[in-house]
Amino acid sequence: MRSSPTFPSRQPTNVPAAKISAKNQPTTLDHERALAATQQVRFIGAVDEVGRGALAGPITVGMTVIDIQSVSEFPQLRDSKLLRPETRVDLVPQVRQWAVAYGVGHSSAQEIDELGVTAALRLAGSRAAAQCCVAPEAILLDGSYDWLTAPEPDLFDLLADDREPVGLHLPVRTIIKGDMTCQAIAGASILAKVERDAIMVDLASSYPSFGWEINKGYATAAHRAAIVDQGPCDYHRKSWNLTSGVNTAQGEATTKKAK
Repeated sequence: MRSSPTFPSRQPTNVPAAKISAKNQPTTLDHERALAATQQVRFIGAVDEVGRGALAGPITVGMTVIDIQSVSEFPQLRDSKLLRPETRVDLVPQVRQWAVAYGVGHSSAQEIDELGVTAALRLAGSRAAAQCCVAPEAILLDGSYDWLTAPEPDLFDLLADDREPVGLHLPVRTIIKGDMTCQAIAGASILAKVERDAIMVDLASSYPSFGWEINKGYATAAHRAAIVDQGPCDYHRKSWNLTSGVNTAQGEATTKKAK
């Protein structure tokens, strides 16, 4: 039986419970146990993505798989965006020990341009699942939209035997703000963010003008201004509005061709 690492509580002291904001509430295994009971399965996968709205770099999907019969509570897990970078990095080996399996998959900027955002998410999720040494039997997916389930195959899929399998054929339950409530989803979000951040910091050494070591490829005003000045590189999503509204910090895809 796997045991979770022990941490001192970071919950504020001498503060009435009613005044503690939702983001400071501990995560639980309630959704994981409910899905396991409903589907009558043992191994629950949990999925989260990072990088969907960035102008550059990959879309990255993290997956954890837990054994509902032996998993221990790990309430220190949080949405990765709520944790300090050094805390996220410290948690990675502990999440890997806590889960019975895990994986992180990526879709490149070129694949995002070719496939569209939704299909690129599905591809990265499939790659994450392929890394898991224990296959999940049902999935908790952060958000309100199921982008992970495999679409119905078309004629080209049936004729192309060499295509990379994309999408899962498993029960998927979406959970809005799941990374703030579900321990397994929070763990997946930490794995994905740490790995993607490291990729962007590494790329920043070759493309220093874009500030990727700071903005991680997202649409800051300085990032957009650098694209205007130097033009996009191979790691930018060229189908996106990279330079519109240079003084704004919002990315938007210009193509809607994903299923």
